[in-house]
Amino acid sequence: MSYSYNGQELEVDDEKFLLEPVFDDDIVPVIAAAENISLTDGHWQVVRYMRDKFREDGHTPNFRNMVKELEELHPDQDWKKHLYTLFPNQPARQAARVAGLTKPFGKGGY
Repeated sequence: MSYSYNGQELEVDDEKFLLEPVFDDDIVPVIAAAENISLTDGHWQVVRYMRDKFREDGHTPNFRNMVKELEELHPDQDWKKHLYTLFPNQPARQAARVAGLTKPFGKGGY
């Protein structure tokens, strides 16, 4: 399995995570389509957050930290519930995948 992007095939692991991160916004709709996700502004908000955390920390946060930090950044939303609406298949992992990032550490992306 791979993703076709800009005339090249991007290799993925057995769970469809990219082997190397891609920060170009054009990859997001490609991966989202493969995940059966129709992108909304909420998805893009989470994608930007995940990419920022990856750049800062070298990995993405686990679900608990993701909820806590998003609630601090945007307190007007019930992020635990909203993340499952946006990314129904394990939000921390699916959001990282859609953002074009590599596989999260550990079970919870920690």
